[in-house]
Amino acid sequence: MELVFALVIGALTASGVYLILRARTFPVVVGLTLLSYGVNLFLFASGRLATGQQPIIGTAGSYSDPLPQALVLTAIVIGFAMTAFVVVLSLRNLADNEDDHVDGKQPYKTPAPEEESEVNGK
Repeated sequence: MELVFALVIGALTASGVYLILRARTFPVVVGLTLLSYGVNLFLFASGRLATGQQPIIGTAGSYSDPLPQALVLTAIVIGFAMTAFVVVLSLRNLADNEDDHVDGKQPYKTPAPEEESEVNGK
C-alpha cells in the first residue's frame, strides 16, 4: 500500500513539474494543480497510512494524527482558489496578447509563399 501511494505521489509531482516547464498557459495551470495534489497526498501520508484507527489520542493503542488531515483540507480550499485565479489571469493574458505563451513571446514563423508576395509588394 505504501509503495503504491509513494509511486502515485512521485508520478503526480513529476508530471506537475514537467507541465509547469511547458511554454503554454494551460499546461502550466494543469501542472500547478497536479503538483498541489501531490503535495496534498504527501501531507496526508505524513499522518500515518492506517485504516480503522481513531484520530483521538488516548482511546486506542495506536492513533492517526488529525493535524495533517486539517492541513490538507485547508490546502484544498486554497489550491482551488489559486487555480481559479490563475485561470482568470491566463484568460486575461490570452485576451490582451492574443497568445497563450507564458513568456509573452511568439515563436518565429516563416511566412507562407502567398504572404511573402504580399510583403514584397508583388
